[in-house]
Amino acid sequence: MELALIGAGAIAAALWFYLIAFRGAFWRVEPADRGAAAAPPRAIVAVIPARDEADVIGAAVGSLLAQDYQGRLDIVVVDDHSSDGTAAIARAAATAAGAGDRVKVIAAPPMPRGWTGKLWAMRQGTALAAELRPDYLLLTDADIVHAADNLRCLVARAESGGYDLVSLMVRLHCRGFWERLLVPAFVFFFFKLYPPRWVADSAHRIAAAAGGCMLLRSATFARVGGVESIRGEIIDDCALARRVKAVGRVWLGLAEATRSVRPYGSWRPLWDMIARCAFAQLRYSPALLAAMLLMMALIYLAPPLLVLASGRPPAMLLGGLAWLAMAGAFLPILRLYRCPPAVALLLPAIAAFYMAATLGSAVQFWRRRGGAWKGRFQAAPG
Repeated sequence: MELALIGAGAIAAALWFYLIAFRGAFWRVEPADRGAAAAPPRAIVAVIPARDEADVIGAAVGSLLAQDYQGRLDIVVVDDHSSDGTAAIARAAATAAGAGDRVKVIAAPPMPRGWTGKLWAMRQGTALAAELRPDYLLLTDADIVHAADNLRCLVARAESGGYDLVSLMVRLHCRGFWERLLVPAFVFFFFKLYPPRWVADSAHRIAAAAGGCMLLRSATFARVGGVESIRGEIIDDCALARRVKAVGRVWLGLAEATRSVRPYGSWRPLWDMIARCAFAQLRYSPALLAAMLLMMALIYLAPPLLVLASGRPPAMLLGGLAWLAMAGAFLPILRLYRCPPAVALLLPAIAAFYMAATLGSAVQFWRRRGGAWKGRFQAAPG
């Protein structure tokens, strides 16, 4: 038994050594939207799919119309069968900004089989955008409030680096107890899975994007087949990034000023967000699910268990080193989100929550309720 405990501690410590030293420095959090950047005046059309987004759509549209960007910007809002006046609020925001001619609000037709709801709405918006012949498309969500210089910084990044897709993980809403406990970990886990340095490196196969804010060259978007090429995807942003990286360059960064204004309020919306797509990330594979849960247990759960319950000094030492390593790696994202440093020591418990939500994602899929989002179930077995 003692050898088994020591072995578990050694594996956990070795895994954290690898993650910190060789996983693309994913834990080094550096906001990419700081500082002014000059950008050529490229034409952009922003596409916003919106379903029952009355609480946030006005702020999103208004923030885009307040950009200090010098190029042409048009906005297409696709009302995806909302029942709360989303379309009217979007139009009112455009009128209040004196930009009614630059904002088009259209209604999505009924969704055909084989599509997910958001992508069907995006399909309508990008089709209309193509008629305006923009240099870039900005694919963004209805809850995103863009910093005044965001478009300028995105275009500057794309132009200076020759990127075909530039995306930002926006600053998520993080104020209440549950948000401060669980939201920074979501960003931490995302970047651990998709290290931005590897995403931007053509030598690495890993590709990813953050769907709330994606700037995409129109020519590349057409080349990869547009929205039709990913129409059945649940994790559509990363699917699009994979297609783009196969023919071009992709960049992923972290925003500080551009933010989501959608509050979570409790643990339940965060659980639902994870459960919606986690099993899809595992390609609906029970074997991959089991492997992921085992690996998460070794990385996150074993260290504190060894420290608190093993009673074997060598195992306790190894577990303690691994626990301190994970806490240290978590600190930068906690600082960005202005959360207490002590939360870093709770990462094992937070990881247990994410593991349970991932298992819940599989259960939902097997019950034919996978991909649940705003009244739709977008994934089902076989």
